[in-house]
Amino acid sequence: MGFPVVRARRLRSSENIRRLVRENYLRVDDLVYPLFVTNGEGVRNPVESMPGVSQQSVDMVLKEAGEVVELGIPAVLLFGIPAYKDEKGSSAYDENEAVQRAIRALKEKYPELLVIPDLCMCEYTSHGHCGLLDEKGVVMNDETISVLAKIALSYAAAGADIIAPSDMMDGRVAAVREALDANGFADIPIMSYSAKYASGFYGPFRDVAESTPQFGDRRGYQMDPANSDEALKEVWLDVEEGADIVMVKPALPYLDIIRRIKDEFNLPVAAYNVSGEYAMLKAAAQNGWLDEKRVVLEALTGIKRAGADIIITYHAKDAARWLKEEQ
Repeated sequence: MGFPVVRARRLRSSENIRRLVRENYLRVDDLVYPLFVTNGEGVRNPVESMPGVSQQSVDMVLKEAGEVVELGIPAVLLFGIPAYKDEKGSSAYDENEAVQRAIRALKEKYPELLVIPDLCMCEYTSHGHCGLLDEKGVVMNDETISVLAKIALSYAAAGADIIAPSDMMDGRVAAVREALDANGFADIPIMSYSAKYASGFYGPFRDVAESTPQFGDRRGYQMDPANSDEALKEVWLDVEEGADIVMVKPALPYLDIIRRIKDEFNLPVAAYNVSGEYAMLKAAAQNGWLDEKRVVLEALTGIKRAGADIIITYHAKDAARWLKEEQ
């Protein structure tokens, strides 16, 4: 049976009908807001390639976290810009470094806010790669995961609610899970960057995190953008090793990957709406080419429709305000 008996436009004829039959809803509860924390006091260094995003000292992060809490956003994701870097990334597990101090301060002031430190070494190594290097400049997998476990314990001891390994080393979820369990942190979940692609959309992030590799690239450990089946393999491995939440990064170019993972695994799926995706929409909106509110909410709804339960996005505060306005 078709037209004229069936008229699809009947269910689009008014806002209330559209609301009544809407299939997917973007909610403030879905959002996680990334923050970049550095040392010092009263520091706020804006990032030109990411309008509205700054490197901030702990005291300034606390102020912005107050906005996050007021907007009802349930979680923040922390990245660190350390006071010092070396070949071994030792500042990553320094309890007096910016991320550890930020975790303690955030949990003291806003105990209900979930604090999720990103677990990787690229911001902390002098060479900018995500692990320890051998004499040929190749990242050593097994030696790196023991350091990652040490960093994870440092974050857990500071009060982190969830640990989010993003390095893409083989076996790192198992190493982190074993370290947490053996040291009294068995209840801390792991949100693994399971399908993290070697993407060109990370450029602005590397500006703010000061994590550009000093040589080479990360294609030897991050995933080939051409691959889809491999993502399922990576997720399966992380689930077997104890991941509680799995992530796809970036989001918009990989909506098919989000959908496949959601269909295959009975776990919460996170998607990272990364810096390049954010910068594109910001630049277009600033030039008057797009309606920022409309396209941001459309993009985030598309990520949700693809199957993401959690959306990490620099748009989170704006999106939360817009969603509250629409209510």
